[in-house]
Amino acid sequence: MSYHELSLVLFTVLAQTAVGAYLIMSIANLVTNSRVDVKGRITRNMFFVWVVMGLGFVASSTHLGSPMRAMNALNQVGTSWLSNEILTGSMFFAFGGLYWLLEVLDKGTEGVRKGLKIAGMVAGVAFMYSMVNVYLIDTVPTWNTPYTGWSFLLTMVVAGAIFASTLMHSAQFDDAKYTRGIQGLVVVAIIAMIVVTMSQMVALANIQSSVVAARDLVPNMAMLQGSRIVLLVAGAAIALFGINRIKGSIALPVVGLALVLVAELLGRNIFFNLHMTVGM
Repeated sequence: MSYHELSLVLFTVLAQTAVGAYLIMSIANLVTNSRVDVKGRITRNMFFVWVVMGLGFVASSTHLGSPMRAMNALNQVGTSWLSNEILTGSMFFAFGGLYWLLEVLDKGTEGVRKGLKIAGMVAGVAFMYSMVNVYLIDTVPTWNTPYTGWSFLLTMVVAGAIFASTLMHSAQFDDAKYTRGIQGLVVVAIIAMIVVTMSQMVALANIQSSVVAARDLVPNMAMLQGSRIVLLVAGAAIALFGINRIKGSIALPVVGLALVLVAELLGRNIFFNLHMTVGM
C-alpha cells in the first residue's frame, strides 16, 4: 500500500475530527446546565480544536503545492465541490475561531458570540457535505458510492466525539446525561463503521475496469481493515474508560484518541489507494 496522498489523508481526517469536536462542544455549551466556569473552560479548550484544524489546512496546502493555489481553487464556488470545500472550510475556521477568540477575551456581546458559534456549526456541516461530494466522482467507481459519505461522517462522529470528550473531561464537564449520550453515540458509530467497512469490502468485488479489479488495488485489505478495527475499538475503550473512571487525568483519553486517529488515518489511506478510473 502506498502513501502518495498522505497530505489528503491528514487533511480529511483532521478536519473531520475538528468539526465533530466543535459541534459536540458547542452543543454542550448551548444546551446543558453546566456551571458558567465549566462552560468557560470548555470554550478555552477549543484552542486544541483549532490547532488540529490548522494542521489539517497545512496538510492540504502541501497537496496544492502552494497555499496561494487555494485562492485559484476558489474561482468556481457554486459549480465546483472543491471550491465549495475550501470556502466552507475557511468559513468554519473564521466563524468558529472568531467566536472562540471573542469568548476567551470576553469581547463583544453575548448575542454576537452566540451567533458566531452557530454560524461556525452551520459552516462546519456545510464543509463536511462539500468534502464528501469532492470524492463522489463519476469516473472513480470505488469512491462514487454511499460508503464514502458514511465513512467520512463516521470518522467525524467517532474521532470528533472522543476528541471533544477528552477536552471536556479536562474542563471538568459535569453533565452526566450529555456525557452518556456522547458515549452511546460513539458505540453506535463504531458498530456502524464495522458494518460499513465489511459491506464496502464485499461491494468492491463487483467493481472492475478493463485494466484492474478493485479488490486488487489493496491486496492485503482484510488484514489492514482488521487492524484498523482493532485499533479503533481499543482506542475508544481506553478513552471512555479513562473518562469514566479516572477523574482529573486525561492521560488515558489522549492515548485512546491517538489510537483512534491512527485507525482512521489507516482507513483513509486505504480509501485513497482504492482510486481507479473507468475504461482504460
